[in-house]
Amino acid sequence: MQPPESLPTSVAPDTPHDATLQDDPSEGQSISFPRRRSVRITLHVFLGTFAVFMLAWGFLPGFLDPTFERHIEDKDVIVGMTREQAIEAWGSPYQMNVTYTDRGVRREEWVYEDWIEAGSVKHRYLYFEEGVLVGGWK
Repeated sequence: MQPPESLPTSVAPDTPHDATLQDDPSEGQSISFPRRRSVRITLHVFLGTFAVFMLAWGFLPGFLDPTFERHIEDKDVIVGMTREQAIEAWGSPYQMNVTYTDRGVRREEWVYEDWIEAGSVKHRYLYFEEGVLVGGWK
């Protein structure tokens, strides 16, 4: 079956779309630097590598110290610790707020108070879900 004569069967090679895909356009047309194929590939590789690095950065400390012993010795907490490990690292909290989600997940907020001077207090927070540390702020 032949296509109708009014419809083009292929795109002409001199269209602007094809010219932008080539690194070295023939007819003297210049492509802007960011639109060159080699630049786009380099940029995509860099951004992909950066994204993988950022994702791995959160998991890297857990892989290097799976039992958190070094973090506990340094008085530091990290996501994935249990309540007992957090108490070993930072001690007992000043206040514990416990809530439950609609699905019955137990969430705890631990508040630590560090007295800098008589009228100045610094607060630190730890957040647990089902006994595992999921986040916090210093």
